[in-house]
Amino acid sequence: MSVTTYRLLLPLLVLTATPPALAQDFNACLARLRSDAAAKGIDAATFDTALAGVEPDQSVLDAMDSQPEFTTPIWDYLAGLVDEQRIADGRAKLAEWSTVLANAEQAFGVDRHTIVAVWGVESDFGRVMGGRPLVRSLATVSCFGNRQRFFRGELMATLRILQAGDMPAQALVGSWAGAFGQTQFMPSTFQRLAVDFDGDGRRDIVGSVPDALGSTANFLARAGWRSGEPWGFEVMVPLSYGGPSGRRNRQR
Repeated sequence: MSVTTYRLLLPLLVLTATPPALAQDFNACLARLRSDAAAKGIDAATFDTALAGVEPDQSVLDAMDSQPEFTTPIWDYLAGLVDEQRIADGRAKLAEWSTVLANAEQAFGVDRHTIVAVWGVESDFGRVMGGRPLVRSLATVSCFGNRQRFFRGELMATLRILQAGDMPAQALVGSWAGAFGQTQFMPSTFQRLAVDFDGDGRRDIVGSVPDALGSTANFLARAGWRSGEPWGFEVMVPLSYGGPSGRRNRQR
């Protein structure tokens, strides 16, 4: 590296380096997680291989505090999820995967339009599945933030997936919160509800569209899906529910 290049990169290296105190806390947390993993039947080799060289990701913590569902006005949020192009793509996917979707309808009782709608909203039909390594993201929120207990369970589920060989490590990338695959399953959801719908002996919700669609249908069916119901109901929310005015009313 030339002196000039080093000088250009030095500010970036300083900004991206993990602060010593944060790194110390993270390493202490990983030691506790290693013991927890062993108690849950996850062998040391799996844990050590998965967490080797992993550092906390500050951008994950930042993302936790700025989720669009809570920061974007509802109509702007919906407009970003459903536009004319996504509708057109959804219709094309209905035709392209009609046989798989018909089989999913028959097996799980969930209509094809709903399955494809989930696919479109969650990953734009597999185009945007997230690029963060699950182990790093989940280790970060297992050690910092206000939902550590929940995310520790998801980290353990990820390690079980790796230990069982259900998915290769390079495929386990996704959102800041650990959701992955074409319809963004959390690792514990994958363990419970993912299905091998293409018959190749593997549950691959990342690379196999049939597995992703079948798993989504199974998820909805197991969640209590009822055929023939409308997609939603219009409701009037009282002023006392949520928001600043609601909080004031509850405090009175």
